[in-house]
Amino acid sequence: MSISMTMQGYLEDNHIRYDAAKHARTGCSMMTAHASHVPGGALAKGVVLKWDDGFVLAVLPASRHVDLARMREIIGDKVRLASEEEASSLFPDCDEGAVPILGVPYRVCCVIDEQLRHAGDVYFEGGDHRTLVHVTGDEFSRLMYGMPQARISW
Repeated sequence: MSISMTMQGYLEDNHIRYDAAKHARTGCSMMTAHASHVPGGALAKGVVLKWDDGFVLAVLPASRHVDLARMREIIGDKVRLASEEEASSLFPDCDEGAVPILGVPYRVCCVIDEQLRHAGDVYFEGGDHRTLVHVTGDEFSRLMYGMPQARISW
């Protein structure tokens, strides 16, 4: 695989300048950061949360953990981590466990961690466990324009 067709189409449709690089297959975002020589704070990861009858995508630095208590304050008491099967069903053109950070093309609501607001460069998985996408902080801001931002991690 490489960049999922959905993500690639979304990036191109929105005229986002990006580059992609291969890395050794990894099992988690911090391992990806290490394998790619990218600071954990610059690698954005998506965490799928189950919320009532729907889902929300929390986008945060790989070096941090989603704060479920804070998410419950923001969107309601019925928030929990989605199962791997639930998350995978939302992103059919991505490998299992390779959760994208782009919710819009998959019709999933997003909340962005404020830690990513002023990032100089942002990296994220491309839909498999071997491709890393890089965008500038300005391009990332354009990608996330209009998405709610809050402190959602610890």
